[in-house]
Amino acid sequence: MSEINHPVLEKNKIIKATIIALIVGALLLVVAVLPAEYGIDPTGAGKVLGFSKLYVPENNETIGLNTVASTSSLPLIKLDKAGSGPNVTRPLEADYPASEVQLSSREDETEVVVPAGKGIEFKINMLKYGTMKYEWTTANREILYFDFHGEVKQETEVKDVYFESYTIANSNNMVGTFLAPYEGKHGWFFRNIGNSDVVVKFRLKGQYAL
Repeated sequence: MSEINHPVLEKNKIIKATIIALIVGALLLVVAVLPAEYGIDPTGAGKVLGFSKLYVPENNETIGLNTVASTSSLPLIKLDKAGSGPNVTRPLEADYPASEVQLSSREDETEVVVPAGKGIEFKINMLKYGTMKYEWTTANREILYFDFHGEVKQETEVKDVYFESYTIANSNNMVGTFLAPYEGKHGWFFRNIGNSDVVVKFRLKGQYAL
């Protein structure tokens, strides 16, 4: 009689073991794999057990996709937007020799607020051939239109100021080094087409004066 029931018992054991394995696998998936690999923690157990700390988001890829989605509807920036235009004469002061003594090096962190639906400028004073490193980032990765440009310091005030654009783009972040081509004010014009104010965080290091 026992020999007849033995295959049935073995089959039941296999089914039971398979069900247990499936349940354990599902628990591991929800508690460990999803929080650690994908940052998904539906039960909260991943955070309690520490698996959520293992998740490292692919920031570059995510930011890239968000940027494309956010800027796809913005108008293209054309060449004629760069600089003050052909009707404004380049002043003689732009070609003056550089000062023998540069401004003292300094380092600053500051913030500027770009109001919703408006534009503002943030500029610093630099001598010809002064150098600077800069970094700016919008607080919540909002996309802003900006024109990084410089105005020549002129001896007499003029109605149409000559300026040159170094970079014009739509972005939430910019980093670089800069060599002032002439003495004057150099900096950024930001335009915010959104419905909320945008905070821009700056880091500056170099030969300039605020």
